[in-house]
Amino acid sequence: MIGKLTRRSALAFALLSTVSMPAFATETIKAVVIDGYPARAMWVQEFTNFFIPEVDKRLAETGNYKMDWQESYGGSIVKPKGVLEGVKLGLGDIGIVTTIFHSSKLPSQALAAVTPFIAPDSRAVAKAVDEIAKEFPTMQKEFEAQNQVYLATGVVLDTYQVFSKDPIESLSALEGSKVAGAGMNLRYLEGIEGAAGVRGGLTDFYNMLQTGLVDNAMLWPEAAKTFKIAEVAPYMLKADLGAVNSKTITVNKDYWDGLPDEVKSVLQDVAVAYRDHVAGIAMDRAEASRAAYVESGGTVVEMDTAERAQWAQAMPNIAVEWAAGLDAKGEPGSDMLKAYMAKLSEAGFTPVRDWSAELTQ
Repeated sequence: MIGKLTRRSALAFALLSTVSMPAFATETIKAVVIDGYPARAMWVQEFTNFFIPEVDKRLAETGNYKMDWQESYGGSIVKPKGVLEGVKLGLGDIGIVTTIFHSSKLPSQALAAVTPFIAPDSRAVAKAVDEIAKEFPTMQKEFEAQNQVYLATGVVLDTYQVFSKDPIESLSALEGSKVAGAGMNLRYLEGIEGAAGVRGGLTDFYNMLQTGLVDNAMLWPEAAKTFKIAEVAPYMLKADLGAVNSKTITVNKDYWDGLPDEVKSVLQDVAVAYRDHVAGIAMDRAEASRAAYVESGGTVVEMDTAERAQWAQAMPNIAVEWAAGLDAKGEPGSDMLKAYMAKLSEAGFTPVRDWSAELTQ
């Protein structure tokens, strides 16, 4: 009798041990994340504070995998303009690519930049651009050519405005002036008589304004606060030129191919959550930054609706030019433009100028 109880007890213990112990060990996957911008940059900070913990949390639900994160920011591996190449070469497994540096390699990423005067809302623009990237193959193909897999788009600024030394109350005040800008937004000045765009980086704008190299600068409220623009440009023309996407999370293709499907799925889902999270922060900070600009001595001047319409109409249709460039390469540029405009319309935004209405096909 005792022997039977002992054997039964041993069997029960073995069964309990089988139930309580995992059937297999958790696999650890190393991930090197890179960006040339410093850790204090908002989108980098939120990658650390939001993206990584969210991935860890979701993977912990099954316990099959866990990530060994190694973050390298601020130029330790690549400079800001070097993230695309760095991920391509495998210097990083995951990267936050600043797409405005790569207009020739990633032309479709300029979609929001070529359609100003529509949505001064980073959340709406991020969602629309990201959906276009997933509904049309073009954006993903551009990253595939760089040995990368596209995960999601990021928008870190609410909308470009015009900051100036003297008050601007009408479009004519910009005529004959010099305006600091970067990339595609310099083309917004075309159509304004005598206005000249002067290319520069955010870190240069203060000195450019202070020394008189330029009279005005196109940037967004958070940047104006960060770089103390109110000291040299105490007037902000609230023109609401629009939010623009400038960040994309990508993964090295070779690294991606070696990931388990469960990890791939979590990374894709969290990238979308990060997209919306960062865009929301950008909008929240914009409100606070406008208030800080005023507290620092700045004055906000609301641009007249008719003046905004006049500005939009004076511009060449850079959106149609952009679409035609993609169409010529066999990509659906015109269809992408139409779809993007439709998405923003469905989100409640009425364009000052319907850029897609002027397509010839």
